[in-house]
Amino acid sequence: MKLNLKIWRQEGKESKGEFVNYPVDNISEEASFLEMLDTLNEGLVSKNDLPVAFDHDCREGICGMCSLVINGEPHGPEKATTTCQLHMRHFKDGDTITIEPWRANAFPVIKDLTTDRSAFDRIMQSGGFVTARTGSAVDANEIPIPKDVADKAMDAAACIGCGACVAACPNASAMLFTGAKVSHLNSLPQGKAEKDRRSLLMVQAMDEEGFGGCTNIGACESVCPKSINLDVIAQLNRDYHTSSFKKILQF
Repeated sequence: MKLNLKIWRQEGKESKGEFVNYPVDNISEEASFLEMLDTLNEGLVSKNDLPVAFDHDCREGICGMCSLVINGEPHGPEKATTTCQLHMRHFKDGDTITIEPWRANAFPVIKDLTTDRSAFDRIMQSGGFVTARTGSAVDANEIPIPKDVADKAMDAAACIGCGACVAACPNASAMLFTGAKVSHLNSLPQGKAEKDRRSLLMVQAMDEEGFGGCTNIGACESVCPKSINLDVIAQLNRDYHTSSFKKILQF
């Protein structure tokens, strides 16, 4: 395949970026999108040009690092697919492909296609944990959990924190991510001890990071590579308002 890549190049957070066109040839239809970028960078390096910086790690759809907006869609045109799982057979010979980083104030550009998503880490640090006794291992079946509750928690736990939900949302909201983490932990018996505190602190941290508010557009759900449902946002709102009411009653 022969393609024209229109890639965002930016030296740093304070630098002015621009799109640069790069032609690539002899790309296999069976190559992944990241392998195609590897081929581009090999050619750039061979000509003593700077390679395009982009995030990647596991390349198995698990880590959430491959954060690229491809032709205006986070992770590309395929549903429930990360960028590293996207293959070039989904494009046509001669196509022009536009590649950008996530666009959100809370995700500043580090260089080219890489962004700083440590805002998600700080949200998790604020309340994304459970109180557990350390020491000897606990029997996995010691706490019985109804199957419907376990299934709900597992669905929410599938979130890989890639940030596609933020990139797709016109408000740059992180409600789907925060809702997934809160729903996962608040649904399980082990997370009940911190449920109220967690709900308040994680929403507060989310707001402090500069993410926008949710207006129920649903773009986040449509681009999520793990198909996280909007129900997690509904649970986050319920838990947050319940926790806020309890806090008011304490005073």
